[in-house]
Amino acid sequence: MSKKMIMLKSSDGETFEIDEAIALQSQTIAHMVEDDCANNEIPLANVKGTTISKVIEYCKKHDGDDSASEEAKKDLKKWDAEFMEMDLSMIYELNLAANYLNVKGLLDLSCQTVADLMMACKTHVEIREKFGIENDFTPEEEEKNCKENEWAFE
Repeated sequence: MSKKMIMLKSSDGETFEIDEAIALQSQTIAHMVEDDCANNEIPLANVKGTTISKVIEYCKKHDGDDSASEEAKKDLKKWDAEFMEMDLSMIYELNLAANYLNVKGLLDLSCQTVADLMMACKTHVEIREKFGIENDFTPEEEEKNCKENEWAFE
């Protein structure tokens, strides 16, 4: 018996034919299928093809992970860490896609990755550098903020 396949179309026109069980890990897609909104192809206007590809890779790896053994869960955790070794812009895109598609495990993983990157920074200057945040404070405003929030830098 052949598996039911679902076609996804990215914002940049790429199409992906994937097993329905994999696609249904996305609550957004699951609701489209349940509500009979998914005809031949599900358009994902907010997600680029390269990002959909990463989401699919994650979902395939995590298919059936609820029933995984402790050893398999350890391996999966290691795989997750390696999977998230990507540039910051891709982590952001993956985070937005996981949120839009409502893939809870991937959303949790991508948020935790960003949090870990922030925690690795020791100062607000390092955080700005890591995340490409422009400092729009004057030196006086920055000094005032540092004094008011001294407790945060202890």
